[in-house]
Amino acid sequence: MNLYLRLLRYVKPYWAKLFMAVVCTLIVSLMTPLLSYLVKPFLDDVFIKKDAAMLYKLVAVLPLFYIINSLSAYGQSFFMGYAGSKVLMDIRNELYEHIINLPLNIYNKKSTGKLMSKIINDVNLMQGAATSVIKDLLQHSLTIIGLVSVAIYQNWRLASISVLVMPFAFLLLVTLGSRLRKISKKGQERIADITSILQETFSGIRIVKGFGMEDFEAKRFREHNRSYFNITIKGIRVSEVTSPLIEFLGALGAVVVVYYGGMKVINEEMTAGTFFSFLVAVGLMYRPVKALSKTNNTLQQALAAAERVFSILDIPTEKSLEKKDSIELAALKHEIVFKDVFFKYESSENDVLAGVNLTVRKGEVIAFVGTSGGGKTTLANLIPRFFEPTSGKILIDGTDIKDVSLNSLREQISIVSQDVMLFNDTVRNNIAYGRFDVSLEKVIDAAKAAYAHQFIIKIPEGYDTIIGERGVRLSGGEKQRVAIARAILKDSPILILDEATSSLDTESEFMVQKALENLMKNRTTFVIAHRLSTIQHADRIAVVENGRINEIGRHEELLKNSGLYQKLYKMQFRDEKEIQPNLAVSEG
Repeated sequence: MNLYLRLLRYVKPYWAKLFMAVVCTLIVSLMTPLLSYLVKPFLDDVFIKKDAAMLYKLVAVLPLFYIINSLSAYGQSFFMGYAGSKVLMDIRNELYEHIINLPLNIYNKKSTGKLMSKIINDVNLMQGAATSVIKDLLQHSLTIIGLVSVAIYQNWRLASISVLVMPFAFLLLVTLGSRLRKISKKGQERIADITSILQETFSGIRIVKGFGMEDFEAKRFREHNRSYFNITIKGIRVSEVTSPLIEFLGALGAVVVVYYGGMKVINEEMTAGTFFSFLVAVGLMYRPVKALSKTNNTLQQALAAAERVFSILDIPTEKSLEKKDSIELAALKHEIVFKDVFFKYESSENDVLAGVNLTVRKGEVIAFVGTSGGGKTTLANLIPRFFEPTSGKILIDGTDIKDVSLNSLREQISIVSQDVMLFNDTVRNNIAYGRFDVSLEKVIDAAKAAYAHQFIIKIPEGYDTIIGERGVRLSGGEKQRVAIARAILKDSPILILDEATSSLDTESEFMVQKALENLMKNRTTFVIAHRLSTIQHADRIAVVENGRINEIGRHEELLKNSGLYQKLYKMQFRDEKEIQPNLAVSEG
């Protein structure tokens, strides 16, 4: 009930449309009992008493009856449909906005495809519970009440017999509904698995084709699709068995009613018109009862979806975790300090960072190097608060970044990474991402500074060219330079370069390095690098090993030490004459 009441809050803004739908529903609900009541005068007065005046009245009333019923049915469907679509839109908007504001660690736990499934599939299932269930519950319940009233009015003893099956029908609805809800939840989990596979396969199609794994992926999809099919069949069995069982219960009641009522008519204790009016009312009663069983099935499926959606909406967002009295961070003036910083992921028992202490002065270029898994990227990710330190502090000009608003913090930081993220939009909009009010001239200036302008003007539509998903129509070096132009345009005082040139060929790396030199001017820069050739001119190089900074200094200083940096340098810059024999041996 709490889950359903929470869902109904989304309906509240559209109460006017819902009210109109309810009015129409009331009219439709009254029409069926009225029709059953008219059976009595139709039989007794027209057919038995041969009353022509009553026939004229009935002929005049019936068309009006059907016109009112049809218009009301249209009105209830339209107003409910409008409100339902609005509710669907609101929930989907809120869910999407909530998901993109979740901390990054949530994305490490939940696959992208499953999050997509909640926004698309689960929200679709919720629509019925938010609006159409209200309509159906109201309409069918009022219809049943009206028909029961007609039945009682005609003969209360017969009415008592006919409604004896109602408690059994209600118990049936509750039992099967609970079972259906569990099945529906499993079905939604299976469709989420399918969505996840689709997202992974389509985004990694080059790897799939490169390794000849089309048949494997097709088989994997078939297995998950078969699992979804099996769950769906279970749901159909439970859902569709409801109506036959209710019809069987209704038939038992009908047999008793027909026998008892028939004997009353034969013994002239009841008129034929009264009996048939009663019979029609009881007969029409079982149709809304069956409809209520379908409504209950829809409700259970919707509640299973709502449970999954609300489980995401209940996860605190980054903004909700901010301090209420958070302050706006002023532009960097002096230094960034890491003070005894520890960090570990929730899924790990070991510290990724263990007591990092570091002071970076404004305008300084500091590089993080070390073996994979040493904590270099994690250290950089703490600066924009993608993750929070387990303990310790990061201070900007003496202010703990936990005490500042995320917007003011991230406004000061630009990031260029190895895995460039470009959107399926124009070159211009990708460069101006987050700065949509900027002029084309400024976009071009940023592109020129990133050495991207020359290749941009050569592509078919220049800055208005749609570059495809993840920038698929551009080369690796071109994508990287567009990302650098984006960072130049943002013009943030703090810059993070995460393996920005590691996947490029020599020519592309040369162009990107020139672009990076323009980007790094007058900025406090953190560089994460595997290629030591790209960071030799850094002001300082910090060697990160096992979550600690074990060495720090300039390139020349570190080479003189017999530490990890010297070892890495020798591995990367070994004389070609020494490398060649080793290659020959390995190839042999």
